Amino acid sequence: MIKLIAIDLDGTLLDEEKQISLRNKKALQAARAQGTKVVICTGRPLAGIRPYLEELEMQSAGDYSITFNGGLVQKNDTGEIVEKAALRQEDVLDLVDLAQNLNLPLDVLSDEVVLSLPTSVQHLSLYPQLNPLLTFQAATVEEMTSERLYNKAVVGYHQDYLDQQIAKIPARYKERYEVIKSRENLLEFMPKGITKAFGIASLAQDLAFSKEEVMGIGDEENDLPMIEYAGFGVAMENAVAPIKQKANIVTGTNEEDGVAQVVEKYVLH
Repeated sequence: MIKLIAIDLDGTLLDEEKQISLRNKKALQAARAQGTKVVICTGRPLAGIRPYLEELEMQSAGDYSITFNGGLVQKNDTGEIVEKAALRQEDVLDLVDLAQNLNLPLDVLSDEVVLSLPTSVQHLSLYPQLNPLLTFQAATVEEMTSERLYNKAVVGYHQDYLDQQIAKIPARYKERYEVIKSRENLLEFMPKGITKAFGIASLAQDLAFSKEEVMGIGDEENDLPMIEYAGFGVAMENAVAPIKQKANIVTGTNEEDGVAQVVEKYVLH
């Protein structure tokens, strides 16, 4: 019996217009009506998903979200942080060096603000276009003090150049951080061991659910730990190959109400 459904947003619950279809919405509302927890599991901060939480009517006591790719578990109604893991000041400075050496733009998410750093003059960040709901603020390396909270660092840039530069990242960075692509044009750096699976496992433990009672639905590289952790891992038809290989089943695409298809078949009763 599935007691918790963890759902990615982009490429999964959202269609290509970044909308939640009526069928997806109705399926999730029906699941919640029978007592199943529905948890958005995303790389975005809470501020970046509030319109979707409002649309799904998931802003009451007992509603949770996994944000920052597992870095935070938060209550939707108050924003209270239940579980937390973040980068340190020295991590951010280390990643600034990497971005400068690779001539890539770097944005650092700090609480509800995105700090845009001048690591590349030639290449401007695409992250403001990818997440227009967030608040962006120009920052300098000197402002990266130990007092700030650093949730994650991201590089948003055109896929061809980004992939070319990713291939040049020294191995030590992949040993020290979780280095994952959450979209074709977005690379993310998280503390080592902090993934969507970490966030879901933390919440499941708090709620006294076993991983066998968790369904995870996703499509991108950063969803892989979640798919592997969940007792019932679901890949979208539009998912990258590693997700499909690890999932228990493959559902329809995000344009075909794939979330609703799997929820209707395996969760609703």
